[in-house]
Amino acid sequence: MADKHKRIVIAGAGSIGCYAGGCLALANREVILLARPRIEAALRQGGLRVSDLQGPDRSIKPEALVVTADPAVALPPADVILVTVKSGATQDMADLIKAHARPDAVVISLQNGVGNADRLRAELAGRTVLAGMVPFNVVQSPDSELPLRVHRASDGTVMVEDGDAGLADLLGVEGFAVETRGDMKAVLWGKLLMNLNNALVALSGLPLTAELADRRWRLILASQIDEALTAMKATGIEPARIAGLRPALLPKVLRLPDWLFKLLARRMLAIDAQARSSMWDDLQRGRPTEIDDLQGAILQLAGKVGTPVPTVQRITALVRAAEAERLGSPGLPPEQVVAPAGRRST
Repeated sequence: MADKHKRIVIAGAGSIGCYAGGCLALANREVILLARPRIEAALRQGGLRVSDLQGPDRSIKPEALVVTADPAVALPPADVILVTVKSGATQDMADLIKAHARPDAVVISLQNGVGNADRLRAELAGRTVLAGMVPFNVVQSPDSELPLRVHRASDGTVMVEDGDAGLADLLGVEGFAVETRGDMKAVLWGKLLMNLNNALVALSGLPLTAELADRRWRLILASQIDEALTAMKATGIEPARIAGLRPALLPKVLRLPDWLFKLLARRMLAIDAQARSSMWDDLQRGRPTEIDDLQGAILQLAGKVGTPVPTVQRITALVRAAEAERLGSPGLPPEQVVAPAGRRST
């Protein structure tokens, strides 16, 4: 698949999708953005602005973008489909791909969580479906701002499952580095450990840098990771290294005093000051979050083997309560998020 003229469809052009699609379009790849009507209208009116942590700030005029809200228009020409919808929309996107895309189109899940590629495979039998992982945060501009801006607020290389020669050459472009991996299950479980922080950002309302700089919040993240690692070990799952650290070391590093953490965890803190989590954004917009695919995956794993996960369970309950209230981030202090002492449940 080294042919740079393969048609790439971004199936779910939100923050991550617009960033990926924008980088690919700027590199002269043939890109079609399948977006919600709100995003389609913004792109048609003002185009797309793509910026990142390292400084580049590039723009694409509206006439240079191919964007539609109609899957019957976007999907039939696709050679490669990058699925970037939230986990809750995976089933709907699988149905659309089944109905409109060619059987030989390669489908790549670039979604949070560990189960979305498997869900797509189950619905798209006989098709090539690959797992992928996006390690960085993307911040989207307010609805009223034109051109729509997507800003990569942290660093990292996108990882895609081995399975199709030339994918890294096709998809790897300026601002969107890609490498293929043969251990994507481990990569996804490793990423999930850090994604457990998404809920803490959502509950606190703090930017990622401010939240991670506060040891009280890091202690809660460390407790979640400890619980997750215990459940993973009991089920034979070995997560990949995250931010250069062995997973077993993450809780220890997170528990360091603030001054020492800032000194030793520079890579983890290399985040734009404006970055928050997608779960925070979902709460702000009154949308369902991905809590069931993040903390929920740990709850499901722990339930199989009976390991205690009180912190994960507490945070899951708090996020679900915030979802139900539809008032945005509750802005909780860390003291209200800590699991009650002595509580043990699965």
